Amino acid sequence: MARTVKRTTANATATARGSVAHACVRADAALARAFEFLGKRWNAVVLGSLREGPAGFRELSRAIGGISDSVLSDRLADLCKAGLIERTVAEGPPVGVSYALTDRGAALMPALEQISSWAEEHLPPGD
Repeated sequence: MARTVKRTTANATATARGSVAHACVRADAALARAFEFLGKRWNAVVLGSLREGPAGFRELSRAIGGISDSVLSDRLADLCKAGLIERTVAEGPPVGVSYALTDRGAALMPALEQISSWAEEHLPPGD
């Protein structure tokens, strides 16, 4: 009889662990998707650079520093495609292009600010 009880308890524990693991996998998948995109070099930095308002390509390039024009152009295109920023062309002369956060992009700012605060507190200073 003791063996039956032990197996039943083990099965119940395994089932409970399975449902917890399933919930963890779902949460991990969403977090992984977010960091796959935001962790792409420069994406979060570009978003953070736009938190104070719209900026042109040159302004962003100077503000970020260390990013090549081609990479900045690629990141801006990725962020536009994801709906996190919008590109506006002002007819000239001269023609001007500016980038600004969309509502979706602005919704990320509190999370990015928290990550930045965490990094200041817990990571060694950068070079």
